Amino acid sequence: MEPDLFTVAAEERQEREPGGSPLAVRMRPRTLDEVVGQRHLLKTGSPLRRLVGEGSGGPAGPASVILWGPPGTGKTTLAYVVSHATNRRFVELSAITAGVKEVRAVIDSAKRESGAYGRETLLFLDEIHRFSKAQQDSLLPAVENRWVTLIAATTENPYFSVISPLLSRSLLLTLEALTDDDLRGLLHRALADPRGLAGAVALPEDSEAHLLRIAGGDARRALTALEAGAGSALAKGEPEITLETLEAAVDRAAVKYDRDGDQHYDVASALIKSIRGSDVDAALHYLARMIEAGEDPRFIARRLMISASEDIGLADPQALQTAVAAAQAVQMIGFPEARITLSQATIALALAPKSNAAYLAIDAAIGDVRKGLAGPVPPHLRDSHYKGASKLGHGEGYQYPHDLPGAIAAQQYAPDEVHGRRYYEPTRYGAEARYADVLDRVRGRLSGG
Repeated sequence: MEPDLFTVAAEERQEREPGGSPLAVRMRPRTLDEVVGQRHLLKTGSPLRRLVGEGSGGPAGPASVILWGPPGTGKTTLAYVVSHATNRRFVELSAITAGVKEVRAVIDSAKRESGAYGRETLLFLDEIHRFSKAQQDSLLPAVENRWVTLIAATTENPYFSVISPLLSRSLLLTLEALTDDDLRGLLHRALADPRGLAGAVALPEDSEAHLLRIAGGDARRALTALEAGAGSALAKGEPEITLETLEAAVDRAAVKYDRDGDQHYDVASALIKSIRGSDVDAALHYLARMIEAGEDPRFIARRLMISASEDIGLADPQALQTAVAAAQAVQMIGFPEARITLSQATIALALAPKSNAAYLAIDAAIGDVRKGLAGPVPPHLRDSHYKGASKLGHGEGYQYPHDLPGAIAAQQYAPDEVHGRRYYEPTRYGAEARYADVLDRVRGRLSGG
């Protein structure tokens, strides 16, 4: 028989014996008003409000909902709240361990419950993206016939991981990563609430800051770490969770790193300069510090993309592709797996041949433009595709390079003011050596040599 994890009896037992359940379970919201974050989904009249029957005279809404968002943002919580608010039987399955057999068993029991007792079933399917197409197909009859209310959760883009028939029949709700303020409010509630720690211990600011860093926007992780720290403090008879006690309890040292202060920029600078200096081990050290401090992985990925162009450029044209691919992967998978992608990109960039020629070239060209060296475009290069252009001499004398040997025409391209100035001076490092040889030949042909 499938597990019914949130029966009324279990809830009452948790309230009578709060220490018997994990803090994250005890603090699970019972109503939408207790949900932390996700304000865009909790507005009056929102689909989620309508799903629990608020303002509509009773439960209403689609037979299928897909919750998409990072870990720890409340997907399981929202499913439970909907079940609790609508008095539906709650059944939870994980696509990691369940298959078609388990899904069919839930559907069969849901039909029996509905026929015998008139009680509807809410099926919460976690990690739906791990189901194959055939496994997802098995859900369609239950959704179409409303034998169950399906709430599926995924951390991956559902447009890539969920079959179209199920997606088209579902309400898609996107959950956002929790902010530090969201988590701070949750921690304060857990410290004071009778269901939580009931004021048994205090949380100093430095310990709170460490909890927020290691939580990484994950409410479950924040509460689990708080519970570990509180347990250690109470066992030692301490009135507060000191930073030392918390570090020992969660086995994570507090990284001296302020995401809004000097450390944020100093460590980021050290990461880029270590990559520029080809010290891969130092670069990985700084990357690790940023990850452990809870730095936004997208910020790290942006810095790597800049480094790929500024410090490597055409010495290794693949470097920018690697950095961009890493940024895209980070956006899709998030932490903790994103640490591997960032490590791969950091190592590749640190060990790549270096050239700042592209960086110097554009800055030199911009410098001339700012000095006023931006004369008129030579007449033979001007647009000649409109009526009357020939009367102005536009395009006259232009040589089409593809009609010439080597596809290079010995004609002037730059305005007179900067004709002959050289901005790009390639190095002889890595792949850029080939560009240097090509450039020597091209410049010779352009000058008529």
